[in-house]
Amino acid sequence: MTLRIGIDVGGTNTDAVLVMGANIVASTKSPTTRDVTSGIVTALADLRAKSDFAPEKIGAVMIGTTHFLNALVEAHDLTPTAVIRLGLPAAASLPPFTDWPRSIVEACKGQAYMAHGGHEYDGREISLLRPDELRAHAQEAVAKGARSIALSSVFSPVNIEGELAAADIIRGEVGPDIPLSLSHRIGRVGLLERENATIINAALRELAERIVSGLSAAVVGEGITAPLYLCQNDGTLISLESVRQHPVATFSSGPTNSMRGAARLSGHSDCVVVDIGGTTTDVGVLQGGFPREAGQEVTLAGIRTNFRMPDVLSVGIGGGSRVRHNGARVGPDSVGSELRRHALVFGGDVLTATDIAVAAGHADIGSTGAAQRLSRSTVDAALERISHEILDVADRMRTSSAPLPLVAVGGGAILLPKRLDGFGGVVRPDHFDVTNAFGAATAQVSGEIDRIYSVRESTRASTRDEARFDAVDRAIASGASPSSVEIVEFDEFPIPYLPGNAIRIRVKAVGDLDFGR
Repeated sequence: MTLRIGIDVGGTNTDAVLVMGANIVASTKSPTTRDVTSGIVTALADLRAKSDFAPEKIGAVMIGTTHFLNALVEAHDLTPTAVIRLGLPAAASLPPFTDWPRSIVEACKGQAYMAHGGHEYDGREISLLRPDELRAHAQEAVAKGARSIALSSVFSPVNIEGELAAADIIRGEVGPDIPLSLSHRIGRVGLLERENATIINAALRELAERIVSGLSAAVVGEGITAPLYLCQNDGTLISLESVRQHPVATFSSGPTNSMRGAARLSGHSDCVVVDIGGTTTDVGVLQGGFPREAGQEVTLAGIRTNFRMPDVLSVGIGGGSRVRHNGARVGPDSVGSELRRHALVFGGDVLTATDIAVAAGHADIGSTGAAQRLSRSTVDAALERISHEILDVADRMRTSSAPLPLVAVGGGAILLPKRLDGFGGVVRPDHFDVTNAFGAATAQVSGEIDRIYSVRESTRASTRDEARFDAVDRAIASGASPSSVEIVEFDEFPIPYLPGNAIRIRVKAVGDLDFGR
């Protein structure tokens, strides 16, 4: 069987596992470093020390990282970006960057331009492209400092021709060194949300180049020449070249890695997953072994978007959470990756949730003397507060009162009791503390179609088949083994407010990574 390495870079810890088949051969957990890359080097060295694997035997390395989401939230490392929207004379009432936080617009030095083009829902042109107009916009944008361009068009997921033609014109004007991000490759139907996602993607292009180069160097530096993949928002894999072009696809890889890993380790394909890390707890729902996707737009750093994201709720409770007021308050602030310096059990002076777990006998780490001096009332109050906060979030994720298993993973899973009201027993699978890295190591490859079709009843069946075939083709093109690909999601939505028997079809195909390609 092929050996794989899975790595998940969290806000507090970097977890890594060496996997053969469905079994974890070795695992390691170390504090996340500020530059992240050196933390990955440390994780790989630790795995090597524990298992003495031969680098040439590794078939693939899969990494989940928070690099890109952190850059957006903190408004740093963003590329100066211009957006050109195709849609005039329509779509001019709400210009690009509408409702964006001013700090992020300033960080990416956002410029906005409107141009003719775009399509109706059924693929008919709104207006013809004007090449001279596009060239003038591109020329002005670059002259004002833009180093990346986002291109969006009305209903481009229905008809991609306008964006492709406009991209050729703009490329001819600005040359090959200015990256272009096209909205039909990033977001779904919904102009503003799709455009926002495209602008975010464009603003992360330079950072993506640096991150991909750094991660590649870290892996090669350990003598590993196997292909390197990053994990994306739906729990599947994305190639390095795709990350360079579409860094937004990796935004929520941490929670999805944990959920996919939880499904495989626990044997529950339909359940609530509670991932308790060092800083936050993420709660999601697995349906058929895959994270339930958010059903509406997702707000990131105050910006509305509509690309693929899991339906996840978070609360500021983790192993590094500060505990105050005799246990009545836990979090939301955390010592994070500085846990081993600040927690009482490691000789520090900050009472954390980890100290509570040690005092309660749920964990045996560090020096237990300091934790044992805590009063029983403080320990009980803190554990009660933690359970209450997490149970509240888990209840909000339910869509019915039907019993649903609750799987607790992450290093902080020791903070939960053995049972929670409404869920029964709490399942902690083997290797629960590195479930996220295991989810990365065992991730599959996907292809998705999300389009609006204008159909007659006589062509409905053939339209469905066309969407299925397209999704399968995309999965295979992304690296899936053809024989392993299957349709895991198929949704069809009539759109009554559009004429012409309009329907929206969403299909996802998933397959195992083809190591022989």
